[in-house]
Amino acid sequence: MKRLIIASALAASLVFGAGAMAHDDENHGKKEEQRADDHAAALGKPGDPGKVTRDVEVEMNDAMRFRPDSIRVKRGETIRFIVRNTGKVKHEMVLGTIKELKEHAGLMRKFPEMEHADPNQVSVEPGMTGELVWQFTKAGTFDFACLVPGHFEAGMVGKVRVSR
Repeated sequence: MKRLIIASALAASLVFGAGAMAHDDENHGKKEEQRADDHAAALGKPGDPGKVTRDVEVEMNDAMRFRPDSIRVKRGETIRFIVRNTGKVKHEMVLGTIKELKEHAGLMRKFPEMEHADPNQVSVEPGMTGELVWQFTKAGTFDFACLVPGHFEAGMVGKVRVSR
């Protein structure tokens, strides 16, 4: 499986240029090495579970929707998203800008078996619950989506509005 991930990442980098990053590379997700181009850096950074401001419950379902699909937070808050999959297929919640999410969805369509474990996402099997902890350091309107192939295209998206 590791070879498949590496081969997929190599192929993705050839297709999308040097800016495409493997989802399972050795340095991926290390907080001390985060750069401006890391996943979801435009809206914040991985949160410290010991400093959670509040919990937000999010349901994912096979109607290809999130409930709620709009979430309000204050800049500086660290949110624990408790993400419940009430469907019969795998879903995920990925935080990012719409540009990042569209690019990532394209990669997932090309390489549907690619596994990833990024700090800005959580994948949840049917009937299960997962958690994602994120600190929102910048004000603005940001996005989240399910990037399982076909789900983003079916409208499985939402907004996070971060106020000052």
